[in-house]
Amino acid sequence: MRFSEAIAQWSELRPFFVFECFPPRTDQGFENLLSRVGRLAQLGPLAITVTWGAGGSTRNRSLDLAGLCQSEHNLNAILHLTCTNMEKGTVEATLRSAKERGIKNILALRGDPPRGSEYWIPADPGFVHAIDLVRYIKTHNDYASHFCVGVAGYPDGHDHSLTLDEEVKHLKAKIDAGAEFIVTQVFYDIDQYIHWKKKIEDAGISVPIIPAVAPIQSHASFIRMTKLCKAKVPDSMRDAIEHIKTDDQKVKDFGIQLAKTICQRLTLDCGARGIHFCTFNLEKSVRRVLEELGWSQKTESPFHSEDSHLPPELLITASEASHLIQRPTTPTHSIDGFQLDPLKDDFPNGRFGDYTSPAYGALDPWDGGGIGVTPAEGIALWGSPSTVQDVQNLFLSYLESKIPCTPFSLEALSKETTIILPYLLRLTANDCWTIASQPAVDAARSDDLVFGWGPGEGYVFQKSFVEFFCTSTSLQSLTARVVRHGNGAITYYASNSSGGFISNAEAGTRHAVTWGVFPGQEIAQPTVIEQESFLSWKDEAFSVWSQWAQFYPPNSPSRATLKGIQEDRWLVSMLHHDFKQPDALWAFLLGN
Repeated sequence: MRFSEAIAQWSELRPFFVFECFPPRTDQGFENLLSRVGRLAQLGPLAITVTWGAGGSTRNRSLDLAGLCQSEHNLNAILHLTCTNMEKGTVEATLRSAKERGIKNILALRGDPPRGSEYWIPADPGFVHAIDLVRYIKTHNDYASHFCVGVAGYPDGHDHSLTLDEEVKHLKAKIDAGAEFIVTQVFYDIDQYIHWKKKIEDAGISVPIIPAVAPIQSHASFIRMTKLCKAKVPDSMRDAIEHIKTDDQKVKDFGIQLAKTICQRLTLDCGARGIHFCTFNLEKSVRRVLEELGWSQKTESPFHSEDSHLPPELLITASEASHLIQRPTTPTHSIDGFQLDPLKDDFPNGRFGDYTSPAYGALDPWDGGGIGVTPAEGIALWGSPSTVQDVQNLFLSYLESKIPCTPFSLEALSKETTIILPYLLRLTANDCWTIASQPAVDAARSDDLVFGWGPGEGYVFQKSFVEFFCTSTSLQSLTARVVRHGNGAITYYASNSSGGFISNAEAGTRHAVTWGVFPGQEIAQPTVIEQESFLSWKDEAFSVWSQWAQFYPPNSPSRATLKGIQEDRWLVSMLHHDFKQPDALWAFLLGN
């Protein structure tokens, strides 16, 4: 059904809700997601939205997922579709395929790039902005009456080169071109949303607006998401989360209560008829929010608010959360003998999480996959490196805290990184440019301010590992040393952009590099390194070089250098299995 018609026909007393999911990167995660979607479907959503990877990178999986949501679970699917940086003809082919599958709803997005001043060149000059996609669908005889088209709204702003009035003007143009509903970006400042909504209404926009809510899953994911979305967060809310950030369960429970209160304010005070939930392919939090609101079709909940791990002084009530925001500013699924518990990935995965999880490799919100900064911002941060040495110096400057981030790490160095910083500096200076790492940890308390994670009263462990880009010559030297001196304690995976792959790990082996032991729970393993997940991540890692290169003019030294690095370097992930010897990996790598 066309989504605009579904909204018009909604007659229940409770608000409607929509779930957003993304196509997992792995086949196992995709299959497991279908089971999870089946359970979420039982809650009675009005629709499900399926995200679209940057440049059409998830085209087939997005189409398959949207089609299966409709055919297997009777869900009204809304397919996200970006129009920039797409190969010529991809938009037309996607629309044709979506229509053949019976999909009737499109969320038209611009995608990244372009943004601001840049040298990006559209692959298809007919599709540069979201309005181009809206106009194309609404003027095409095969699609105009078939597809209901929605567009994105940004209460906190989107393009910071534009004023709010200018952004509203662009949104009005998309509505005039035929868009029939608006889904907002995630936001936390309700007062700002009210201000934006009034601007929308004053501009004569009367189509349904569905505000997006994302229950906070962890402190780290919250910080990353708000940075990428450029979401405004009230100081009191940020302070409250900061106070409990070392206990993932407390953060998760806080996020549920906060999302519940945001939904109450949006529907009761702001007149929202429905909510768009960003699930990140996780289930428990959104289920609890709906059940506590009384919006789900289920009458008996397996989760109760009294199960909260928050102590009384931190448990946030609806009225307290409302005050906080107002302040200015079902069965398991078996795969090759492995059963995924429905809540096994309750805590979000690390980069090398469980590749069988539907939440593995979560995309950045709103069809990210890009570097996360505009070209103008990137050039201001990183200049215009024109030689390999310039790029190496940039990685060194990040480790020396002379610059706040790199295209591969948008956050500042973590506290645990400082423990191994001398090793990382030496590795990077030796032409192994480090982009991820962790020290070995033997039974740190789960509330430790540096290493702690998960619920309280537990203990956490880590194996040391490091990930870096290096030349084929350096890789040959390292792999030879593993054979001669590794003594079976070193595991590595290496791949290049053209598909080359080498490893000393047996096929199918999985290596937990972070794990936790907590009272009354099975051992948790949020970070796992194995071949499937490494190869999935390496595609994204090499795409960063390509996206970074597009910040600079064609035929420029900077673009040529970055493209050359993308083509010549290898991505290597290496770990040491003796977590009781904190210096073992670094001594091996540096020849100490």
